Amino acid sequence: MRVTFQQELEELEHSLQIEGELVLRSLRGAVDALTRQDTELAAEVVAFDDDIDRQYIAIHEGIEQLLARQTPVAVDLRLVLAMLHVNLHLERAADYCVTIAKLVTLTESLQGDPTLVEELEEMGSRADEMIRFALRSFAERDPVGAEELVLFDEVIDATNRRLVHQVLGLGTDVERREWGLRMILISRCLERIGDHAVDIGEQTAYLVTGEFREFTDASHGDPRGTNGRP
Repeated sequence: MRVTFQQELEELEHSLQIEGELVLRSLRGAVDALTRQDTELAAEVVAFDDDIDRQYIAIHEGIEQLLARQTPVAVDLRLVLAMLHVNLHLERAADYCVTIAKLVTLTESLQGDPTLVEELEEMGSRADEMIRFALRSFAERDPVGAEELVLFDEVIDATNRRLVHQVLGLGTDVERREWGLRMILISRCLERIGDHAVDIGEQTAYLVTGEFREFTDASHGDPRGTNGRP
């Protein structure tokens, strides 16, 4: 019976890594749609979210069924609880990818600024790297590496702040201002994806140490603090 339980845990964790790969695929698609102004690709990203949602639900139900049959303790219980949280953070990151894709469609006819798009593309690459790093740290039970995600996130946060100032300098043209405001929303989505990667890192630390703590500067200047995170 114990072997079966451990196998179920391993299968659930493997499914979680698969979900992570799906989220990364969605993120790449959303950023590519932005840089190429490809509304067809943006629509594909929106539709692809159904696959991610199915994976999310399957993992959630799998954990529920496991808890109904078993009574995990110690590190096994921490793993189950951590997987519940990681599953949710991945699903929410995917939702931000959908929002980016929808904003790409909304700005199809508006004049953009190539420099700002390059900034957002760099943010997207950084967010991609953070999700990968977070998932690898979780798989390797590496809390020290996971905490390094804060350093990555500070770069995204700085870019987000800089982009807001750049949008304010776009001038008074109505269309350019509208485009710029949409880009601020996209920037915010990418910044939030980075925050979810940090949250996954925090679950890694909890899994290894048995104590949950928010990494230093995890709120990144948000006046609501970490408790205000959606």
